[in-house]
Amino acid sequence: MDETRRLYYENVYLKEFDAVVVECQKTPKGWETVLDQSAFYPEGGGQPCDRGTLGNAEVLDVREKDGRLLHLLSEAVPEGAVVHGRLDWDHRFDLMQQHSGEHMVSGLVHSRYGYDNVGFHMGSDVITIDFNGMLTQEELHLIEEEINRRIWENREVEISCPSEQALASLEYRSKKELFGQVRIVTFPGTDVCACCGTHVLHTAEIGMVKLLSVMKFHDGVRVEMICGGRVYRYLDMTDSQNRQISTALSARPDLTAEAVRRLLEENQRLKGEVLHLQEEVFRCEADQHAGEGKVLIFKAEMEADALRRLTDAVAGRCGGRCAVFSENPDGTFKYAMGEREGDLSAFTRRMNETLHGRGGGKPFFVQGSVRASREEISAFFAEEGS
Repeated sequence: MDETRRLYYENVYLKEFDAVVVECQKTPKGWETVLDQSAFYPEGGGQPCDRGTLGNAEVLDVREKDGRLLHLLSEAVPEGAVVHGRLDWDHRFDLMQQHSGEHMVSGLVHSRYGYDNVGFHMGSDVITIDFNGMLTQEELHLIEEEINRRIWENREVEISCPSEQALASLEYRSKKELFGQVRIVTFPGTDVCACCGTHVLHTAEIGMVKLLSVMKFHDGVRVEMICGGRVYRYLDMTDSQNRQISTALSARPDLTAEAVRRLLEENQRLKGEVLHLQEEVFRCEADQHAGEGKVLIFKAEMEADALRRLTDAVAGRCGGRCAVFSENPDGTFKYAMGEREGDLSAFTRRMNETLHGRGGGKPFFVQGSVRASREEISAFFAEEGS
């Protein structure tokens, strides 16, 4: 059967086209349709497929099989009929920007550091590239500066299918050895790569590249990046966040980092003061229960760490078992329980079974939570002789 004519290779900016429906078959996921020609790019090479419509049917997916493009549609189209295709151009152009920016980044990293792109994924939010070598955040910043300078030179992107003889003498990036006709995409001065995807034809159409992060991944690094319209939306989002911080801290937008640093220092100082005051309060509470033996305490809105420290302080003075409960917003209670040189294992099991709780720890100190009321907790401890 004849291969599908691929209109996106003839004109990557084609947004609408007409085609003859060769086949249309129902499948569990939709109507699998073959056309004599198509501008819809199929998923492949790390690039998602195009979206859009064929007639009144939504294009749900596009795959390539044995040279034919299989369009998965939301409804049937008549075999033999001429159908009008319309691409979701915003989606397609976004993918063109992302894929083109990835080429330039991968090419520059390869030429400057000798690392290969060994993994590539184009997500709906970010692109990830895996390199088989290490890159620092500082090196990533230098790459970003250089890439954007080259983008703004607005060089023409070259697409070619060299002869076998010409290909043999050409230096180009490829993840595997290729045979037959090979499509070469050249970003002058930056990258030469075998690729079947869709790309812009002038580098300025990429707009801008933003390298978001670099992290260790296997024997190399994984880089997150965005290009074009995604950069604009990212900067718009971060600018909005920064202005909210600016307003909240009464700081100029270009001085928010310093304002946040001062706030964190003040917060750390106040935390220290709170901890000191808590220790004083906990010591006073422990003194009040000195020598009482078994103690049950209820406290409002305590954090788990404060609960632990209060329990430890009282257990050290009461001479027996100390249990402290604090109610959570959902009506449950968190607890901490300690007994110096004691073994709370059996008691904790009985308590958790009776009060629908969970938790544990060391024999002499446990923490957890229970789904019970204050009255039920008090009744259990009364029955246990506390």
